Amino acid sequence: MDVARFLQYIALGTVYTVGVTLIALPSGLILGTLFALLNVYSGKVVKWFTSLYSTMMRGIPPIVLLFILYFIVSGNINLSPFWAGSISLGIVSSAYQMEIIRGAILSVSGGQMMAARAIGMSKSQAIRNVIFPQTLRLAIPPWSNEAAIVIKDSSLVYALGVPEILRRAQLISASTQQPFLAYAAAAAIYFILVFVTNRLLDALERRLRIPANP
Repeated sequence: MDVARFLQYIALGTVYTVGVTLIALPSGLILGTLFALLNVYSGKVVKWFTSLYSTMMRGIPPIVLLFILYFIVSGNINLSPFWAGSISLGIVSSAYQMEIIRGAILSVSGGQMMAARAIGMSKSQAIRNVIFPQTLRLAIPPWSNEAAIVIKDSSLVYALGVPEILRRAQLISASTQQPFLAYAAAAAIYFILVFVTNRLLDALERRLRIPANP
């Protein structure tokens, strides 16, 4: 058994794992931010709809949504397993990211909106120039947890046949009859990806942190 060779084979799946994450996480952030803003600043009907969306998406297992997109949607628009998995994970993540952004928006003092309007800003200008920059800064700590979750959830695309880390570990386990070594290697790679991502976001949070008044 050539251990180095099959470990390299598993590690090559990192390209797909990172690719899925880089599609799912930003798309979830864009959609989640839009829904969070609508939830906070729109009327009752829109707020009800966005709350329902959040509840439903967070209540559906990601693997179920993966299958729905792949077996139903991809049959009509020729969606590849990679894109079906990435998009569906982005949709699932958007519900969680909506709650993160919504919580950060509500953490900003309401007096700042009043002050911005008092100096002549429109509501949209106040959100864009006063509220939203603070929202993004406050959202970084919980968002780093969501980033870690999306990295780990990217393993679910193995069920669609995408040759990412877990899928490759599964193939190696079956061919070598060494499941512990194969899955331990996969676990180590996921841990490294999550660790590095969280350290980078921690550094970003420290860089953007406003120093406390003496």
